Amino acid sequence: MNSETKISTVQPGSSLGRNWGRMLFGLLLLLPLAVSAQSLSSRIDALIGEMLPKGGEVGIAVYDLTAGRSLYTHRAGKLCRPASTMKLLTAITSLARPDGEEPFRTEVWYDGTIVGDTLRGDLYVVGGFDPEFDDEAMDSLVARVAALPFSVLEGQVYGDVSMKDSLYWGNGWAWDDNPEAYQPYLSPLMFCKGMVELTASPAAQGEPATLSCLPVSSYYTVVNRTQSRTPAAGKFILTRDWLTNGNQLMVQGNVDGVRKGWLNIYDSSRYFMHTFLERLRMQGLTVPDAYAFRPLPTDSAAVGLQPVAAWETPMQDVLDQLMKESDNLNAEALLCRLGARATGQKHISAREGLDEIKKLIRRLEYDPKNFQIADGCGLSNYNYLSPALLVSFLRFAYSHESVFRPLYQSLPVAGIDGTLQHRMKQSAAYRRVHAKTGSFTAINTLAGYLKTKNGHDIAFAIMNQNILSAAKARAFQDKVCALLCESVVPSAK
Repeated sequence: MNSETKISTVQPGSSLGRNWGRMLFGLLLLLPLAVSAQSLSSRIDALIGEMLPKGGEVGIAVYDLTAGRSLYTHRAGKLCRPASTMKLLTAITSLARPDGEEPFRTEVWYDGTIVGDTLRGDLYVVGGFDPEFDDEAMDSLVARVAALPFSVLEGQVYGDVSMKDSLYWGNGWAWDDNPEAYQPYLSPLMFCKGMVELTASPAAQGEPATLSCLPVSSYYTVVNRTQSRTPAAGKFILTRDWLTNGNQLMVQGNVDGVRKGWLNIYDSSRYFMHTFLERLRMQGLTVPDAYAFRPLPTDSAAVGLQPVAAWETPMQDVLDQLMKESDNLNAEALLCRLGARATGQKHISAREGLDEIKKLIRRLEYDPKNFQIADGCGLSNYNYLSPALLVSFLRFAYSHESVFRPLYQSLPVAGIDGTLQHRMKQSAAYRRVHAKTGSFTAINTLAGYLKTKNGHDIAFAIMNQNILSAAKARAFQDKVCALLCESVVPSAK
């Protein structure tokens, strides 16, 4: 045998044999990691090719929070329109503040003096941008004012909306989404989300349907042009004279069963104040017919100024509605409050809130100039984020218990509630995915947390772009989540 091709043998028990054994054992330990990572990546890659249309695009980032390593990426740095996953950035930045969990507060103050049963002074309603201020809150606030030791107001009633500037819609919001309820007129004084819910119930054939509206207020009027159980009357339509900024609700068409519809109301501040005064009168108080808007006085000229009533909404209630129902109003309220708390100023614009989000982006070692953020809710088409940035925010939240606890509680749960109630019911992802959805024309996104089969916590973002079929995008996202949830991922970094 040629010496250059001689095969050496290793004797059992020798020093060289022991070293070979250790090396072999180490290689065997590493083998499952390499195979598992490769298998997972190839399976997700295959799903992209099999399930998504050729004209569509997707960016994906998956991070193993338990093992502390990236698990999968596909165009993770791609700029994408986030739709409502933008709400994650707003919520996480808000919760990261020391005062992040403080409640939203609406207050009533008065100045002047009470003589007999008469307040010789003014009443102020101070808006704190509570997006969950509803009928119960209004009645409670009115009842507390009615319990004060006066029944006649000789002065004026003012609404204080100085927390925010006068721009009532976000940058890039579509004008022709009006009068949809998901695009309310923003104000520090919101009442029932600045909208009306109308219910139409059929009467006898050919007769107008019976209509009921919530909340009840004379601020708006209703025109009933419906016909019960009459197909020839056409499609059921609910709209408002929004082109002229009117608040006449117009209902028409066939009503053959109970129908519901929701519309925004023009000028949320006036909607609030009108209803507030109306309900004070219903409680027997004599108040002026008109109201005005003016900031609460802070100088020494105010005589006897003091708070007399308030309504608080817990932050968790606002967050739950924001995430589970993808509520745009709640996101914009958080954004405004974020800017107000950070600066200590009034007449806050979106810019002050967005600046705080950009500060956190820098803290996560990204350059905010590489992204575009236009609003707090994702309704704007001007927003551009990346899957990698979304996952970095999720990682930040996970590492801060005071942020993660309320955030995780608020996220929709696969197959259980919110915008994920009807998804992933029959897969390994059922109950194991807690994530925020986002949808827009040709845009569908999903970002949040999930658990693998062996209990690893995963942060992920899937951002489908340029795909007109929302059903195909959702099916792809659900399949990826199921694949991750049924995986056994290695613990080694």
